[in-house]
Amino acid sequence: MPLPRLIPCLDVAGGRVVKGVRFRELRDVGDPVELGAAYSEAGADELVFLDISATIDERSSAVSVAARVAEQVSIPFTVGGGIRTVEDATAVLEAGADKVSVNSAALARPQLIEELADVLGSQAVVVAIDTTRGIVHSHAGTRKVARDTIAWARECEARGAGELLVTSIDRDGTRDGYDLDILGRIGEAVSLPVIASGGAGNAEHVAAALGVSQAALLASILHENPARLVSLREELRDLGVPLRDAA
Repeated sequence: MPLPRLIPCLDVAGGRVVKGVRFRELRDVGDPVELGAAYSEAGADELVFLDISATIDERSSAVSVAARVAEQVSIPFTVGGGIRTVEDATAVLEAGADKVSVNSAALARPQLIEELADVLGSQAVVVAIDTTRGIVHSHAGTRKVARDTIAWARECEARGAGELLVTSIDRDGTRDGYDLDILGRIGEAVSLPVIASGGAGNAEHVAAALGVSQAALLASILHENPARLVSLREELRDLGVPLRDAA
């Protein structure tokens, strides 16, 4: 059984890491490469970089960010945002990323998941699911899609996704705890690894999420103090969560 993973998430807009609450009121919290390197040194298992404005602005994903990050970190990292084709995804991987994340483009054309899995391998394909009240949203949470969250998770698995990154829009940035209900329901519906996202405020929240998911995404809890990851790992161990030894 693989050990649970702690994955700092860096939402990028205009080349800077930003964070808000429920996908709104975004504020600048730093440089993506500098923060990524700090998290790597603090013991992160992986990193996720999401260009949250790429789809809305109809831009390609942050290939340049992927290249800069690859020069500074040695742990696996995922890049998402603005990936609409196999060519887009291939460019991100060639720049140094280990996985790509797709969301809006996959909802618009689900065959994209199959195409990516066929060319890149399922292990490199993460489907991000932004959800509230059981309904999937696209375009950084701004558009409701007529898809049930559980049904979409099952379809993503059937089409070849390797992982699901599930964000509760209602919990995002609140530090009130993850949406354990939707995470648990998705975990029962699919056999893929599920990455919990949205709501981490303390070690107890993270431990609870790791009870129903294989990984926890971390953002607000860390961005103002990246070194918090070191003490968080120790708190989780004290709560009985098995983690890999940090390098």
